[in-house]
Amino acid sequence: MKVWTIGFTRKGAAEFFGALRDAGIRRVLDIRLQNTSQLAGFTKKDDLEWFLAELMGAGYVHEPLLAPDEEAFRQYRAGEIDWKGFRKAYMKTAAERQIETAIDWPKLLRKRTVLLCSEPDAEHCHRRFIVDYLAAKGLDLEVVDL
Repeated sequence: MKVWTIGFTRKGAAEFFGALRDAGIRRVLDIRLQNTSQLAGFTKKDDLEWFLAELMGAGYVHEPLLAPDEEAFRQYRAGEIDWKGFRKAYMKTAAERQIETAIDWPKLLRKRTVLLCSEPDAEHCHRRFIVDYLAAKGLDLEVVDL
């Protein structure tokens, strides 16, 4: 199965929506803990949902099940745990939430779907943790970072 990932930070709307359009994305799966902050600009939930429908005919789904644990995220942002500790905390949360079975991944990914978060680099974002976790659980994923 193929899955795309994207972060919106350091991207203008033209670059962001252009990347989604060029990849043929049909659904954005928002995996952010918070998706209504004014700091999200054009990716604020209601605005993003409208832009996707109007510009691309694409759908939008927010899936908080895939967001990091709020406390671990706070600890990471505060410098109380490092990246390795944040990854360990996320993997524990993913296992507790059983994200490999709680979501019907084959059905979800039949439509070209991108995992959306804020971080510009997938290697330093929990969207990488998700695909790593799912791969470790036996899902055969081909990942394309936009």
